[in-house]
Amino acid sequence: MSLAQETEMAPAEMDEFLAGTETGVLSLAQDDEPYAIPISYGYDARTRSFYLRLVSTPESEKRRYLASSPRSRLVIYDEDAERTTYRSVVAVGTLEEIAPEELTVDHIEQYGEARRPLFEIWAKAKADLNIQLYELQPEELSGRRTELDRDT
Repeated sequence: MSLAQETEMAPAEMDEFLAGTETGVLSLAQDDEPYAIPISYGYDARTRSFYLRLVSTPESEKRRYLASSPRSRLVIYDEDAERTTYRSVVAVGTLEEIAPEELTVDHIEQYGEARRPLFEIWAKAKADLNIQLYELQPEELSGRRTELDRDT
């Protein structure tokens, strides 16, 4: 039988984890209808902000959800099977679109950290894609680390 010990992550531990992880799942909701997508992000530990570059097509669900300025939840997680350690951080807040004319040098550096994920493949021509830049400065940020002792 396995025994799990769950611990809340300290702010410095969350910052280190978020800076070393590139992808997560962004969840949005509209009325009672949820929507979740895998994304890549950049993270600034100084401001505890996430930077997302989201690509959508004109008729996409993603664009419809983003247009409603929904509250969002970003979940970042990983698993170390060798050590049986599971870590996750949840950020909750509202996505703020950054217009191209409002970009600062700091923004550009952060978006450069948001790597383009391998699963981002588009059937549409590049001209049909809408690339929007967002910042998520969480109202809530929490992290958990679970250590699993399989020998117990």
